[in-house]
Amino acid sequence: MPDLFSIAGKTALVTGGSRGIGRMIAEGYVDAGAKVYVSSRRAEACEQTAAELSAKGTCIPLAADLSTEDGCRRLAGQLAEAEPRLHILVNNAGNTWGTPLEQFDDAAWDRVLSLNVKGVFHTTKFLLPLLEEAATDEDPARVINIGSIDGIHVPVLETYSYSASKAAVHQLTRHLARRLAPRVTVNAVAPGPFESKMMAATLEAFGEQIAAAAPMKRIGRPQDMAGIAIFLASPAASYMTGAVVPVDGGIATVG
Repeated sequence: MPDLFSIAGKTALVTGGSRGIGRMIAEGYVDAGAKVYVSSRRAEACEQTAAELSAKGTCIPLAADLSTEDGCRRLAGQLAEAEPRLHILVNNAGNTWGTPLEQFDDAAWDRVLSLNVKGVFHTTKFLLPLLEEAATDEDPARVINIGSIDGIHVPVLETYSYSASKAAVHQLTRHLARRLAPRVTVNAVAPGPFESKMMAATLEAFGEQIAAAAPMKRIGRPQDMAGIAIFLASPAASYMTGAVVPVDGGIATVG
C-alpha cells in the first residue's frame, strides 16, 4: 500500500512541459521522485524550466517542434539516445486559435490539428518501443493525453479547431488504448480552467465569473493537475485504460 501511488524512479517525458499545465505535471513528477524530461518548441523556455525544477530533482530539457512528423521522430530519437526505456509519456503540447466563424480559415485548422492531434499520435508512435521496453505485466507503461472539457461540452469562445481537436484527442485516446493494451495504458485528462498562458487573457477578463459558475467555486490549482497525472502514472491506475477524466471542478459534468 505505501507504494500504490508511487512513481519514484520512473522516467517521464512531458511535452509542452515548460509552462502551464505541462509545467504543473512536470513539477509534480519531479516532486514525486521521477526523472523528468520536458520538451518545448522554444529551447530557452525549456532549459529555464528544467533548470528551475532541477533544484528539486532531475529534470532535463529536450527542445522539439511536435507539429510535424519529423519533429516527433527527432524527439523520440533524442530520448532513445539518452534512455533505454520510458515509463510515462504525457502528450500535453498544444495550441489554440480563436476568431469569428466568418474568418476561420485553413490556417486556423492546420496549425491546431497538426500539433494537438497529429502531434499526439506521432509522438506516441515513435516512442512506443521505449514505452514497451519499460512495461511489465504488473506495471504497464503509461500514455497520458491532455484533452480539454472543450472537447466534452461546447465552449463559449469561437475556438472551433481547438474544441474539435480535443474531442479528437479523447477518441484517439480510446483507440490507442485498445491497440496498445495490455503493455501500455492510454488515458486522457480533460482540464477545465487552470492558470496558463493559453488561458491568461480569458481568466483576466472572466476569471471571477468562471470561478463563480463552477460547482467547486474556483479555478484549478497546480496540485489538482499534478495529482491526477501522478495517479494515472502510478500502480493505482494500472488497470485503467481508455478513460477521459475531467478535472474541471464540475463545469462540464454537473455544471
